[in-house]
Parts: sequence; structure tokens; C-alpha cells
Amino acid sequence: MTQPSSSAKTPLWTPDSERVRASRMREFADFCSARTGDDYPDYDRLHHWSVTQPEQFWDAIWDYAGVVGDKGERVLVDGDKLPGAKFFPDCAISYAENMLRRTGGGEAIVFRGEDKVRMSMSWDELHELVSRLQQAFLAEGVVAGDRIAAMVPNMPHSIACMIAANSIGAIWSSCSPDFGEQGVLDRFGQIEPVLFIACDGYWYNGKQIDVAGKLIEIAPQLTARKTVILPYLDEADAVAERVGNGVSLERFLSAYSAKPVQFQRFPFDHPLYILFSSGTTGVPKCIVHSQGGVLIQHLKEHMLHCGVRADDRVFYFTTCGWMMWNWLVSALAAEATVMLYDGSPFYPDGAAIFEYVQDERISFFGTSAKFIDAGRNDGRRPIEDHDLSSVQTIASTGSPLSPENFSFVYDGIKKDVHLASVSGGTDIVACFVGAVPWQPVYSGEIQGPILGMSIEVWNEEGKPVREEKGELVCTRSFPSMPIMFWNDPDGAKYHGAYFERFDNIWCHGDFAEWTERGGMIIHGRSDATLNPGGVRIGTAEIYNQVEQMPQVEEALCIGQDWDNDTRVVLFVRLAKDAELDEHLTRDIKLKIRTGASPRHVPAVVIAVEDIPRTKSGKITELAVRDIVHGRSVKNQEALANPEALALYENLPQLQA
Repeated sequence: MTQPSSSAKTPLWTPDSERVRASRMREFADFCSARTGDDYPDYDRLHHWSVTQPEQFWDAIWDYAGVVGDKGERVLVDGDKLPGAKFFPDCAISYAENMLRRTGGGEAIVFRGEDKVRMSMSWDELHELVSRLQQAFLAEGVVAGDRIAAMVPNMPHSIACMIAANSIGAIWSSCSPDFGEQGVLDRFGQIEPVLFIACDGYWYNGKQIDVAGKLIEIAPQLTARKTVILPYLDEADAVAERVGNGVSLERFLSAYSAKPVQFQRFPFDHPLYILFSSGTTGVPKCIVHSQGGVLIQHLKEHMLHCGVRADDRVFYFTTCGWMMWNWLVSALAAEATVMLYDGSPFYPDGAAIFEYVQDERISFFGTSAKFIDAGRNDGRRPIEDHDLSSVQTIASTGSPLSPENFSFVYDGIKKDVHLASVSGGTDIVACFVGAVPWQPVYSGEIQGPILGMSIEVWNEEGKPVREEKGELVCTRSFPSMPIMFWNDPDGAKYHGAYFERFDNIWCHGDFAEWTERGGMIIHGRSDATLNPGGVRIGTAEIYNQVEQMPQVEEALCIGQDWDNDTRVVLFVRLAKDAELDEHLTRDIKLKIRTGASPRHVPAVVIAVEDIPRTKSGKITELAVRDIVHGRSVKNQEALANPEALALYENLPQLQA
């Protein structure tokens, strides 16, 4: 991405004094001043206190946010251990109880599908559906610690199922219905769910997409006792009949009437979610997140950094396979209305999302950097043809937002808006750096570190640096560190993922840089994770598909920086007598599309004679990525065939 000039000190947006005074961040700072006797006149002072006095800070977050539960006496034990710190070790809470803290007839969830169908669910209706689901789950013998896996659209029923699962202590894990069979099995096959929740189909790009055939293959290979089919296309009963252990949601709930939801409270670190890594080096890692860590981090980010209040209408364009879904739904705990959209954001004419934001008077609008970039490239100017006066904040994540797209937000979408470029990840189901409502927005820069997150940039020697690229690290513990990885009994995979590089320091794997103004630029992942369109995917998931083809001996995949984004490039070493013509290229892409997902499909496929690998036999994606981008490759002595790198230099196919 194009980097902002260090001399470009004119902000794109500066909050006026009234906005700062009325912000929830100011309200919280005053709340903390009353408790500590200290003043927090600016964000730097408040952030410094939040990371140097973590017990005071997280205790204040609990109380300010009004967390429902028994807090207990202790706030933090072994806070100097990464991993090993314990937050609120004496507490008993229910994430579900906090999500359903509100009752009444106001809208809790609003949904719009690509087919323009609108659905809303009041707080009381959400309670009623969760109650019936809870009873049905209990009748199926679901107990605390069991897993419930879901391949579902981003619809209200999906949220209700998740809340019901947590209400009895079950662990929720989800993906979107466009995942291929193997992509689903690679994830859910590892966690042995007792129930599998799916849909009867979905809309995408103007078409109804059938999933029955996929479910017929997936369901028998899972451990789930039943497959519950959610109604989206009004074909749940028909789809359920085709799946061996299938039952429509209506039949699943038919024996149960709504009654008050019974919330079971569990410890702070009781598991809430299993999210999945990108699968770069094998099947995706199963990242287990705690209910308390997710809740308190999300309340902090929603209320303080995003300014969310009761009755605000909070939207993030996401699927149930991206951690932003988990982030979005927590807005219910802030008593906001959660706004859902499912389908292509560009069908039929690229204006669907802006129409939704306009029609529903959305106040917080979150999306991916790629969506913003696509609007700019298409010449869209919603500032001229949509009423976006309700929008107070536009958030962007998934990949770095380029300076051109910072400018486009203010020139082409809305002038007076807080543009919040944020960065965190599936690993922490939260943000490390992001929105600071008291501070200006500068082109190409994330505003600053999130409260409670002790963020630094370290060089190769493990020394903190400013205005220099390095590894993004977190030097102190935080509540949403994963509890563990599933199927990692000795914690070796968990330790290796985050703590192997620097002892007792979280190394996130982002290549980052502090600016002279205290903002941050994320230059991308420092590993081989691919990130096309802001969606993290792993190379192993692509290999698992293409290497099933007899024409392909082996493959190597990288992300190439391209047009302010990343495009997937696939190199294939072909079997004898095979030729990479247009037919084989088409077949490779189709195999990946149907077996993994449309997002995994490479933009470019290139045949090569050899693939570089280490002396231990592992292919080396990072070396190839460096060569493609014109960078020197370090440690070539670790390669068994370093001469193969020359095959990837200056390839004409990658210049256009």
C-alpha cells in the first residue's frame, strides 16, 4: 500500500470539543478519576494508566459497563505471566445473561437479506426464541463444555442459537455456508460437536444457493446427534428430510413454549467460542476463547472506543465465519440494536449496503477495507445519492486501509464522520489498535493503541522501535488471550503460535510501524497468511484441494500485494505430461471454489518446474513471497534447493 508522507500532518478529521466532552470515553475517564483521584486529560494519560495499573483499569471497566454477574474479590492474578494470567478468578458470569440484559418491545436485531427481505426481532422475541432453543438443547442432552457447530447465514436465528448454547455453558463455533465440504470438516471435525446447525440455503449474487447436497456429505462425517436446519429459503423441512439426522428448526422447537431463560453462571475463563486460524501450515488451529474475556473486551471496545450507547444501531458487514461476527453480536450487551446483512454487498448495483445504512438509520457502520476500495474503484459516491446523516462512525478492518481510501471515505462517503481503521484478529477476538474518539484521523494511520493493550513494535533484536517497521507485540497480559487451542494438551501449539519468538511476550505476527504522531501503520502479516479482500485464509486449505488433482504434483501459494489489496497467486508443479492450459486452470479454480470457498480461488495460476523447500522438506512460502516482491531472501542456507528461487523472479504473469 502507498505510505503516507511523514510530513502529511493535516488531519482528515478532528473531533470537535463538544463531541469529545459528550463521548463515552470522557465519561469513563471521569468515572475513573473519581475512583483513583487522578486526572486523565488526554488519551495518552488514560492509556498509560490502563496498562500500568491493570487491576484498577479492568475493575473500572467491569463496573462502568455494568457487567451482570458476581465479580468476586480478585481482579488479576499472575498478571506478569504470558500466558498464565488469570482475570477475575473468583467471578461467576454468563455471557448470555449479559447479552439478554434488556427486555421489551424495542428492536434487538434487524436483518436484511440480499433478496430485500427484512426481519426484526424485539428483545422479548429474542428472549423467547433463546428460551425455546435452550430447552431443546437440554432435551438433546447438551451440557456445559459440549460443542455446537453451525454453518449458517448471518441471520437473527444464528445469534439466538449462539446465546442459547452459552446459556447452558456449551461452546459455539460457526462458519458461513459458502465454505466447501472439506473446509467445514477441517474445522468442525476437530471439535466433535454434539449438534450441527445449518441452513436450508442462502442468497448470493442474485441466486438462491442450495446447500442440501453439501450437508448430505458433511453431516455423516461429524459426531453431531442431530442437524438442525434454520429457515432462510422456506425449505427447511425439505432439506432436513434429505439429511440423515436432519430436523427443521420449527420441528426441533415444536414441543417447547417460551418461559424465562435460565442462565448458568460459570467462571470468567469458561469457554465461549472456538474460532479457527487460517490453516497456513495445516488444518486450522482451534482457538478457544473465554466468555469473560470476550465480554469485557467487547464492552470496552463498543462503549469506549466506538461510543456505542443503548438503542444505537450497530452494523458490521461480516459472515458467521469471520471474527467480526463475534464482535458485532456483543453489541447486544451494550443494549444496542444489532444490524445484520447477508448476501453480496455488490448485488445488484453496488449500492445495497448504503441503502441498508440509509433506510435503517444505522449509527455505526463497519466494513472491510476491500469494500471501501471497491466503491472507490467503481466510482461510487454515496455522499451524493444516499442520506448517511445517521452514521457517526465508519470502521474498517480485515486488511490495511490505504491512504487513497481514507480520503475516499471523507470525499465520497461522508465528510463529518469518525473513520476508525482497526486491527486485531481471530487470535484475540478483539483489537490491539484502533478507534480513539478524542484524537484526529490521519491518512493511512490507525489512531492508536486500545485501552488495556500494552502494544509495542519490536525489531529483530527484540527492542522497541518508533517510526521503524517491526513486529507488533503485546508486553502485558489481557483478558481475551485464548484459553488454549483445542486438541493441544501440553499447550505446545499455543505457545508456539504467540510466545516462541519472544519469551513472555505476545508476538502477533503483524508487520507494523508507529508514526511520529503516535498512530500505527499495519504493513500486513509477517507470516504466510493470505488476506484477499480482507478475509484471512490459509494456504493449506488451498493445497488440500488442488493436490487432490492428478495433474498436480504439488503447489505453493502466496499473497501478492496488488492494487491496495492482496491477490492469491498459486504456483503448481504439474505431473508428467500435464499442461497448464485454460481448461486445467479453470478446473483448478473450480476445485478450490467448491472444496474450500470462493474466497480461496487464486487470481493467478502459474506452472513452475520446482518448489523451494527447507532441508526438513517443508515448502517455503515466505521465501517465494519475498522473491515475487523483489526482496532478498534471508537464510537461503536453510533451503535444500535454493536454486529454485530463481524460477519466481520477474515473472511476466505477475506484472498484470
